[in-house]
Amino acid sequence: MDQVRYTQRNCTDRKKIETFLLRVRTGVLGMTSDIFSYAIPVNYVWYNGSVYFHGMGSGKKENILSQNPFVCFTIYEEHGTVIDPVPCHADTAYMSVMLFGKAEKVTDPEEASVTLQKLVEKYLPKYYSNPLTGTLIEKYRSSLDGNAVSVFRITPQEMTAKENSVESGKLLNI
Repeated sequence: MDQVRYTQRNCTDRKKIETFLLRVRTGVLGMTSDIFSYAIPVNYVWYNGSVYFHGMGSGKKENILSQNPFVCFTIYEEHGTVIDPVPCHADTAYMSVMLFGKAEKVTDPEEASVTLQKLVEKYLPKYYSNPLTGTLIEKYRSSLDGNAVSVFRITPQEMTAKENSVESGKLLNI
């Protein structure tokens, strides 16, 4: 795997990367089908060194992953436009992490329920009083097609991180 070419932007601070992965709400799942690449934004949770996401158990994402589970998962956040007196030096402040690995369907009901509970806690903190259970996950069916929810895990085989952090006084305020 090629490393970040623009080494000045390379981020190797594991604590910063971990905090970023825990905080950011959406990542882009990149997959390859027979003809085209397919990238879709998904909600995710970073847990035990892996990215977890879910789906309704059917559809394009499910079909592509069943045929080719090798993926790229990109998480990014833009902080603003960096101003400079020279137009060619204007830039963007950001942080991004790219994970490369295999999306594996979680088949253990306990792992699936723990992971889905982590998603609920991330996106709906303190909203539900009772935690999800493996039994509920096994029995729940989508009203759209009657399929069970799918949970996928990506354990990174490779990971790169880049950032361009600047002082807030150098960002364009719009």
